[in-house]
Amino acid sequence: MLEGKDLKVVSRILRRQMTPWEAKLWYYLRSHRFYGFKFKRQVPMGDYVVDFCCQEKMLAIELDGGQHSKSEIYKKDQSKQKFLENKGYKVLRFWNNEIDSNIEGVLETIRKACF
Repeated sequence: MLEGKDLKVVSRILRRQMTPWEAKLWYYLRSHRFYGFKFKRQVPMGDYVVDFCCQEKMLAIELDGGQHSKSEIYKKDQSKQKFLENKGYKVLRFWNNEIDSNIEGVLETIRKACF
C-alpha cells in the first residue's frame, strides 16, 4: 500500500517510468489493440495502483519482478489481490520473465480472461 501518498501523482510517475516488461505488454494492450478492449495502465484503486486494468472486463493485470518473492512484498501483493477480488476483479499475475520468454502465452491467458 502507498499510505499517505497521492495515488494520482504516484500513478503518473509510474506511467512515465515503465519497466521494460510493462512497456512490452503495454505495446499489445494500448489503444484498443487487444481485441478492441480498453486497457489502462497504472490505475489507482483504493490504496493501490494496478499495473493494467480493463474495467469493461473487470480484469486487473499485475507484473511481478523477483522482489515480489520476498515475504513482505508477497504479503502486500496478497492484500492487493484480495482487495481487487472483493471489488469483483479477476487478477492475473505474470512474472517479468514470462513477458520476455512467452509473450504469446501471456497474451493468450489475457485473451481467455476477456472472453
